[in-house]
Amino acid sequence: MKKQIKNTLPANVNNGIVAARGVSDESGLAQYIQSIQKYPILSAEQEYEYASQWVKNKDSVAAEKLVASHLRLVVSVAYDFKNYGVPVADLIASGNMGLMQALQKFDPERGFRFSTYAMFWIKAEIYETILNNWSIVKIGTSANQKRVFFNLARAKRALGIMDNNLNSDQTRQIADYLNVSENDVSRMSRRIGARDVSLNSPAHNDADAHDILSNLSDDKVGIEDAIEQLEFKKRGYELLRKHLGDLPQREREILQARRLSDPAPTLEFLSQKYGISRERVRQIEERAYQKLRDAILKETNGEQ
Repeated sequence: MKKQIKNTLPANVNNGIVAARGVSDESGLAQYIQSIQKYPILSAEQEYEYASQWVKNKDSVAAEKLVASHLRLVVSVAYDFKNYGVPVADLIASGNMGLMQALQKFDPERGFRFSTYAMFWIKAEIYETILNNWSIVKIGTSANQKRVFFNLARAKRALGIMDNNLNSDQTRQIADYLNVSENDVSRMSRRIGARDVSLNSPAHNDADAHDILSNLSDDKVGIEDAIEQLEFKKRGYELLRKHLGDLPQREREILQARRLSDPAPTLEFLSQKYGISRERVRQIEERAYQKLRDAILKETNGEQ
């Protein structure tokens, strides 16, 4: 998928967007960051114009301007995760790949800012890079196994379980708590326990040495919480886009204007735009919102 995305974008965009992969030292990274400062931050109107030109005409110049203006956003996000054991340059390069995916999938007619949409894809790629550096994740292939990996420690804390070697009753409690099978819990627990280097092993051979976990910075949201939040937001955005598209055009436009725009236009403004009364605008807004809400709830309930 990523290779296909790279192949569909113009060469000048690809060359600029993966430049961070060649950065191997702090001075090179500083030069890269300095080089992207020359690109101006776009207004909402400019974003819409360039995105429309790219979507409709595959205008490479417009794509380059849209992407280049958001390279600083990628750097900012990457630095938020600099303490997760992955070089910042690699995080930036991964975030840039997410930016490319956002460009491919963005629909300017939906009424959202490109920067808001791109943020989800940037973070998703950075998270994937971080997780790929954890060998345990590579053997947790199913969705349930990954859920156990990201939430096992939290579930144990919530249930007051301190043992690393789970008995059958503890395994059942965790399985119920995470809504997964007992087999998924026991398998992932064994895998975590069999990790080459335990995070709880002493950092030094000194008798009073602290364990490695004690020395890790804990000033940010845990990776499991961050992943869970990202997946929740990403899924919510996908459902919103999908079911907004199912609404009739006028209902969609009024709902987007009233609920998804900042600042939201007044009922008076929309009544004049569509040639209907303010009360009729309000009714359409409420009906569209109810349709959207019901459609999303129906799909999410079907996934449980």
